[in-house]
Amino acid sequence: MLYIIVTLLSVGIVLLISSFFMSNRFDELENQIEQLSISTLQDSYVLKNKVKVLEEELLTDSIDLSNIRQTMKTQQTNGSKSVDKEPAIVKNVKSLYEHGYSMKQIEDQTGLRQEDIKVIVNQQNKNEAFK
Repeated sequence: MLYIIVTLLSVGIVLLISSFFMSNRFDELENQIEQLSISTLQDSYVLKNKVKVLEEELLTDSIDLSNIRQTMKTQQTNGSKSVDKEPAIVKNVKSLYEHGYSMKQIEDQTGLRQEDIKVIVNQQNKNEAFK
């Protein structure tokens, strides 16, 4: 009986000592999770920057559009003709949109970009004239 207890105790001590020298899989898993979270944060940072740049581009486009409106209003007050204030291409886009054409079809027919078509359609929906 003494031999069994001594044998079990020595095997336990050997296993305890060997466990300190074996690689810990939890450390590897923890490192992988850390790398994954870092790459996810980097991706989200890049996406946020791209969205910010796009928003700035849209803001400058809307500012340019408001500048165009302002100059056209000043031209009207300075005695310009009041016959027809919308360019032909704008009328064409509005007409095609009212007849149920899609943005892609309007783009193909007029040669304008879809962003420009959306601006014209949004103006029409807000009942704003291109002035």
